[in-house]
Amino acid sequence: MRPADPAAVRELFEQIAPSYDLLNDLFSLGLHRQWKRMLVATLRPRPGERFVDLCCGTGDLALLLAAAVRPGGEVVGLDAAAAPLERARSRAAQQPWLPLRWHQGDALATGLPAGWADGASMAYGLRNLADPAAGLRELRRLLRPGGRAAVLDFNRPDPDDPQAERISQFQRSYLRRLVVPMAGWAGLAEHYAYLESSLQRFPTGREQECLAREAGFVSARHRPMAFGTMGRLELQA
Repeated sequence: MRPADPAAVRELFEQIAPSYDLLNDLFSLGLHRQWKRMLVATLRPRPGERFVDLCCGTGDLALLLAAAVRPGGEVVGLDAAAAPLERARSRAAQQPWLPLRWHQGDALATGLPAGWADGASMAYGLRNLADPAAGLRELRRLLRPGGRAAVLDFNRPDPDDPQAERISQFQRSYLRRLVVPMAGWAGLAEHYAYLESSLQRFPTGREQECLAREAGFVSARHRPMAFGTMGRLELQA
């Protein structure tokens, strides 16, 4: 698959949706759930606030945020692929009291009103966008002044980092020796082989900070996680 091809990325997630949650648990030993809880804690959602979760997938972050903004709040989960959204709706149906809406759409052009959200999140989505800078601009457009956002994804280490080569080597080994073979057991090896090439074109943390400021965020800080293999971009409008 060619990274950043919107149609190809959408089709990939249509196909892997049935196995997506299980594979994420296996690949990360369940740690991705802790990383997402940390992201929500960073955003500090409060009752009555409105949040948007872009590239929401099967709904992990949206469900956590919706529980935090009750009563009076609202969360919109948006994804380009229909199959993950169906799984998200099914999960949300088990908690019908949560203030959630699901919308199939483009994270680069959501159609939501400018300044609608108090906060926004994105997990493992920015790297898959055709234009990460445009994705950050849309994220900023959605936020009211003073609103906050957080983005979770793999970390592409800065070349100036003395540990950069070690981190990159570990990531390559992890993807080639664990992720792709394990995905192969589910018949999805080719679907996950794209991860390495998508990471190669992904902006470093420092570059993400610059892109975010150019998009209009007043503050942007990228924090490496999981020994530098993952990263969290914290933003304020």
